[in-house]
Amino acid sequence: MTVPVSAGGPVRRLLSKLNPGRHLVRGIPLGWLILFFLVPFLVVLKISFAETAIAIPPYTSLLEWDADEAYLTLQLNLGNFLYLLEDSLYIDAYLSSIRIAGISTILALLVGFPMAYVIARARASTRTLLLALVILPFWTSFLLRVYSWMALLKQNGPVNDLLMLFGFIDAPIQLLQTDFAVFVGIVYTYLPFMILPLYSTLEKMDMTLLEAASDLGAKPWQSFFLITVPLAMPGIIAGCMLVFIPAVGEYVIPALLGGSDTLMIGRVLWDEFTLNRDWPMASAVAIVMLLFLVLPIMFLRNRSDRLED
Repeated sequence: MTVPVSAGGPVRRLLSKLNPGRHLVRGIPLGWLILFFLVPFLVVLKISFAETAIAIPPYTSLLEWDADEAYLTLQLNLGNFLYLLEDSLYIDAYLSSIRIAGISTILALLVGFPMAYVIARARASTRTLLLALVILPFWTSFLLRVYSWMALLKQNGPVNDLLMLFGFIDAPIQLLQTDFAVFVGIVYTYLPFMILPLYSTLEKMDMTLLEAASDLGAKPWQSFFLITVPLAMPGIIAGCMLVFIPAVGEYVIPALLGGSDTLMIGRVLWDEFTLNRDWPMASAVAIVMLLFLVLPIMFLRNRSDRLED
C-alpha cells in the first residue's frame, strides 16, 4: 500500500498516538501515583468519615448490611471535621506548622541561594566536589543527624562554649527545646532540596545577560534583582515547595529539638493515632492538612510552568 506524501503527516501523527511505548511510559508514573498516593488517600478519607470504636481496627464500618430488611446503609460521620473547627488545638497546630515551615523555607532560601550560585559559577572539577558535599549528609541516618544537633545545642554543648569563648554571652543559654532549634534542624535537613533545584536553574543561566546589563550601567545588585532572580524563579519555586511541604508535617525534628510548647500538626497526628487511638479524628486532621497543601502547590506549579514557558 502506498501512502500519499500529503497524507504522511496525519498518518504519522495517528501512528504516534497509537504507539504503545508512549502509553507505557505515561502509564508507569500514573500507576505509581494511583497505587502509592490515590489508594492510601482514599483509605484515609474513608476512615475520616468513620467513628471511633473499641475494636480492631479501631473504627466503625461505613457500610452496614441489614439482612432482614435487605438494606445497605451508608453512614458518613462529619463530626470529625466539624470538631476541627470547634477545638482550637487543631487550628493552632495548623497555624503553627505553617508558620514554622514558612520561616524555615525562607531561611533555607537565604542560605541556599548563595551556595547554589557559587556552585553554578564554579569550575567543572570544583563543581562536582561542591555538589558531593551538598549531598553528603544524605549518606548518614536522618535520626543520627538530628541527635547530633541535640548534642551541639545543649547548654554545655559546643555552640554555647563558642559563644562564651568569643564573649557573646556570659552564661550558657537555652538553645535546645526552642523554636530556634527547630528552625536550625529543618533548614539543615532540607537545605539540599533547596540548593539542587536552584543550582539546576542557575547553571543554565546565560551570563552574557549580566555582562550586557553591566555595559548598560546597571550595578551588581540591580543585575541580581532584575536578571538573576527572575531567571532563577522556577528553581526558587521548586526549592520552596520541596522544603515547605515536608516541613509542615514534620514530626521528628520538633519532637527532639523543640520544646513542649512547640505545636506542629505532625505531633498532633502522632498523638491521635498512637496515644488516643482515635484513627477517624487523625485521618480527618490529615485530610484537611493535605487539602491546605494541595491548593498552594497547584498555584505554585502553574506559576512555575508559566515562567518556564
